[in-house]
Amino acid sequence: MLTAVSKFRNKSGLASTTRVMPFFLSTFPAHATAAPLCPPPSPYPSPHFRLPSLPRRGLAFLAAAAPPRALPPTPRQAMASLATSTAAAAAAEVTHLSQRDAADIDEQLMGPLGFSVDQLMELAGLSVATAVAEVYKLSEHTRALIICGPGNNGGDGLVAARHLYHFGYKPFVCYPKRTAKPLYSGLVTQLESLAIPFVPVEDLPQDLSGQYDIVIDAMFGFSFHGTPRPPFDDLIQMLVSLSVVGDSAKRPPIVSVDIPSGWHVEEGDVSGGGIKPDMLVSLTAPKLCAKKFTGPHHFLGGRFVPPPISSKYGLELPPYPGTSMCVRIGKVPSVDISSLRENYISPELLENQVMPNPFDQFRSWFDEAVTAGLREPNAMALTTVNKAGKPSSRMVLLKGVDKQGFVWYTNYGSQKAHDLSENSNAALLFYWNEMNRQVRVEGSVQKVSEEESEKYFHSRPRGSQLGAIVSKQSTVISGREVLQQAYKELEQKYSDGSFIPKPDYWGGYRLTPNLFEFWQGQQSRLHDRLQYSQREVGGSTEWHIQRKAGYMRRISRFNAAGPNSRGRL
Repeated sequence: MLTAVSKFRNKSGLASTTRVMPFFLSTFPAHATAAPLCPPPSPYPSPHFRLPSLPRRGLAFLAAAAPPRALPPTPRQAMASLATSTAAAAAAEVTHLSQRDAADIDEQLMGPLGFSVDQLMELAGLSVATAVAEVYKLSEHTRALIICGPGNNGGDGLVAARHLYHFGYKPFVCYPKRTAKPLYSGLVTQLESLAIPFVPVEDLPQDLSGQYDIVIDAMFGFSFHGTPRPPFDDLIQMLVSLSVVGDSAKRPPIVSVDIPSGWHVEEGDVSGGGIKPDMLVSLTAPKLCAKKFTGPHHFLGGRFVPPPISSKYGLELPPYPGTSMCVRIGKVPSVDISSLRENYISPELLENQVMPNPFDQFRSWFDEAVTAGLREPNAMALTTVNKAGKPSSRMVLLKGVDKQGFVWYTNYGSQKAHDLSENSNAALLFYWNEMNRQVRVEGSVQKVSEEESEKYFHSRPRGSQLGAIVSKQSTVISGREVLQQAYKELEQKYSDGSFIPKPDYWGGYRLTPNLFEFWQGQQSRLHDRLQYSQREVGGSTEWHIQRKAGYMRRISRFNAAGPNSRGRL
């Protein structure tokens, strides 16, 4: 946090300074009620979601949906938004502040710009928690030890602990030198009300690896001077010992707030024997010592900086994507693709809990995806195969589903249309990453009626109608300007609001399923996979449910002739 000018000496004799880290003015709604802070998904997700509903995007079976409402991004959407900014931020030159400039900026923020200490401490701690959640997933780094110093850097840690708790982590706080100031006492009371444990220094194990999955260093900020006194000298050495463990996979990562404790604010780790954090969360702008940071994760928080300060100090800061509260800066960490994995935490998908008819089960899952606020939950991968057996996949949008099948619309001259004219068998795949779910559907495809295509075409916005006429899908064109010019001419032709006729080469397809598979991600790759397939039983077609990858078990049969038939065990 940036320092204000009023200094005080705490009970331990450590010289400290009142510090403020003005952070983002935007806020993120946890679980789609504020602005995205990038918290991880809840460790205990419910199989039924109760978030506000999104527009149903014209799906036939959702015709009675509530009026459209704009929803902010979900937590995982916020994470994805952060990820997209990595390359641009890493490539950009970012201003690093001297101690004097940082203090001057802080003084102005605390003066004419009207920020208060508690407001900015809250935003600073929130930035730390969200950066932690962006990199260190809840499923693998549940237990977080936050070591707090006596000043505002420690206050940032206390705030971060509260937010991590609400994100689903299990925080533990080591706060050896408390101050009686109301701001800090209030933060302690807040954590105690959440039953967050305060761990005395003497109760900390010498090796933190066995009890904690992540350690947050919130001891000293850049305003600290002199040599750390007990017990912080020993705590810093404990983190030094932890940071030099050879196998990083066997030790908890270290996250430092603004400045690694014990570092010189401008020269960095002068002795070479200081803390070597895995993540540094710089606040407002990175300090000069951050140039010596060699860990894989460097984040910046401080989206509050007003233009007068940016101009006066020549601040070059990376853009923040969307409504994100933090942005990755510095070198992009190298990625071992083979090591990328996520240990899914989901409710079980059991045979006796699913519906006997796969269409009903699909609609139940789809409704939950819509309610959870997922972006384009009707997006699906369509795979077709031509007469030579060559497969081809692309994303399309589901526009209707009923007991007869799944409907989408396209240009009848496209590659997928050519494939379907040669081979009517196709497959659909819905993937709802935020819910650890996917649905596979296989079957045969036929064109929908001309009347049905006409009705949907004229339900679309006029711009989409014009686009369908202009875009001859899969044909080669000399450039985008060809499409733009053709669109402009059509737009002018129908500028009087007259009726736009549907082109003959555009319409819908319906896939009639003969197989469904519902997939729910689970821990240790023991995923749930339930497959519905059709069988002839006693002269009628019935749906049978089988569990894939392991044992197979039929639990129900559903007469495919219609929704009024009864399932039988």
